[in-house]
Amino acid sequence: MSNKKENLKNNSGILTKKDLIIASLRHYIGISTYNYDSGLASTVVWEQYPALRKIYSNDDDLIASINNHFKFYNCHPWLSAIITGATLAMEEKDGKKSLEAVQNLKAGLMGPFSGIGDTITWVMLPTILGAIAGSMGKQGNSFGMWLFVIIFFMLFVLRSYLYIFGYNQGVNLITSLGDKLHAFTDSISVLGLTVIGGIISSTINFKLALEFNQGGVKLSGQDVLNQLMPSLLPVALVAFLYYMLKKGFKMTTLILTVIVIAMIGAALGIFKA
Repeated sequence: MSNKKENLKNNSGILTKKDLIIASLRHYIGISTYNYDSGLASTVVWEQYPALRKIYSNDDDLIASINNHFKFYNCHPWLSAIITGATLAMEEKDGKKSLEAVQNLKAGLMGPFSGIGDTITWVMLPTILGAIAGSMGKQGNSFGMWLFVIIFFMLFVLRSYLYIFGYNQGVNLITSLGDKLHAFTDSISVLGLTVIGGIISSTINFKLALEFNQGGVKLSGQDVLNQLMPSLLPVALVAFLYYMLKKGFKMTTLILTVIVIAMIGAALGIFKA
């Protein structure tokens, strides 16, 4: 406890522990605000607004920070508290100058943290605890069910402490980096691009169904593309959608466009799942 208090004091002194507790409690709104345009960005703005208002006395700087947080963000809600707590510490330390680093940190960590959170809280724990509860329940013992409830309640409460943990780590990160923040920003930016690139190739299933017959030899169009560049079509699709977003098209419009193109392409035998 004493170390935590020391950490909270070794910063610019703008935010108090009470501010962090308020932000951590507002964080519980979580995934209920999810949308396909900005993910959980509105959640981040909601949870951090009182703290950001204290950090930025200038309205223009506050608006710049809010707009930065409204960029797409999607992370497992239980571990997201670590990331958003750290970004608060970064903005408290360097204000508007930290916005690029804040966005790069979120983009670089939201994927790995989501993988950890999904694996542990959505798959591993429910499977293990559910098996225990079911086995004991068949014997007329309700202890397994209560064990399930208690553990998940403890994890639910732990989310508030993760917020303060993330904030403390953010303070330590900024203090230790000092004038190396620019190099850190570049490193996180590379990490974010790497994560996004991996997501594109592994999750977007967009393949060519065309086949060519020449002299009794059958050639798959998708095999030809794979020889040129694996996952070429998913990358081209993402580039096209990104270009359309920059032109001002809404996310719902792009989703409907992809659905229509996929249906027409499948019907004509051009694309396959």
